[in-house]
Amino acid sequence: MVAAGLAGFPPDICKRLVVKIGSALLVDADGAVRSQWLASVAADIATRHKAGQQIIVVSSGAIALGARRLGLPKGGRGSLDDAQAAAAVGQIALSQAWAELLAAQDITAAQMLLTLDDLENRRRYLNATATLERLLSLQVVPIINENDSVATTEIRFGDNDRLAARIGQAANADAVVLLSDVDGLYTANPQTNPQAQLISEVRSINAEIRAMADGGSGSGMGSGGMASKIEAAGIANTAGTHFAIISGLTPSPLSRWQQDGKGTIFLAQPGKRARKSWLAGRLTTRGSIQVDAGAARALAKGNSLLPAGVTEISGNFARGDVVDIIGPDGVRIARGLAEYDVADARRIIGRRSDEIAQILGPTFRPALVHRDHMAML
Repeated sequence: MVAAGLAGFPPDICKRLVVKIGSALLVDADGAVRSQWLASVAADIATRHKAGQQIIVVSSGAIALGARRLGLPKGGRGSLDDAQAAAAVGQIALSQAWAELLAAQDITAAQMLLTLDDLENRRRYLNATATLERLLSLQVVPIINENDSVATTEIRFGDNDRLAARIGQAANADAVVLLSDVDGLYTANPQTNPQAQLISEVRSINAEIRAMADGGSGSGMGSGGMASKIEAAGIANTAGTHFAIISGLTPSPLSRWQQDGKGTIFLAQPGKRARKSWLAGRLTTRGSIQVDAGAARALAKGNSLLPAGVTEISGNFARGDVVDIIGPDGVRIARGLAEYDVADARRIIGRRSDEIAQILGPTFRPALVHRDHMAML
């Protein structure tokens, strides 16, 4: 049973919605835009827009579209160079399709291209947030895609599922919905197991939920499978944003979802403050700090991480870099900003405050990661 009123993410409950559309839905097997289907999605967006819901679209498809025009093999994903070239060509076609279809509904579209680094860097993250806020205040529908034409392996999201979750976080959206070629999370792969059952609601993403994921992308066009969708759900939920996976295989998928409610909704956790939300949603860190059971319990109660509870440090980080905090069982439990660089941090592993003063001098900082700069995961 889905939480009351949430099925379909109706405008009266979800004032701001991120809609992510995968390549397999937007582009046909020959690499052409599925214009009629996309027009039905634009009509769905217009209906919600008129009802007062602010919509942000995260749209895949640029690489697939560009590959067709350039005659590139493997859908343009044979090499990074091919993907970048295909994206540069396909992005024009993609943005034109969206602009024309939304204009037919009397809606203005805007294009934003982002890389992972844009949302991992705090200043650029805030700039993106400000741009989204202004566009939405002007009744514009932003169309967002990863900037594949310049992104390298090191600065790529790798799939637009996680990009959609991070956009939901940056825009302070109430919900994110993924239109996919599957209609939600199943207990097993429904293509191979006829006994698989659709899970309508997920209240907590635990090891059992993650075990249900299939890491592959079934269409061969996109780059994300169910594992990336669950990871994206975790990013959104941690920021206080609901997250859903529904089928986009039929026309007017958002209208259909409001009618039949078929899909999986991952319920949001209580939202974090903006800075902690940004920390929790980051996809890259510079190192990790492993702690003992006592320190893990202290962190769960809202305390800072003190050196006395640290058992191991890895990575190469400077003061102010983002680090993961790992529990004694090897599971990541928090993320925060390091108060020391890695060399000094290693010098004070397991040390009490009086010992740290002797090692680093009287002006030392008592916490390795302060609670005000830490987000529990």
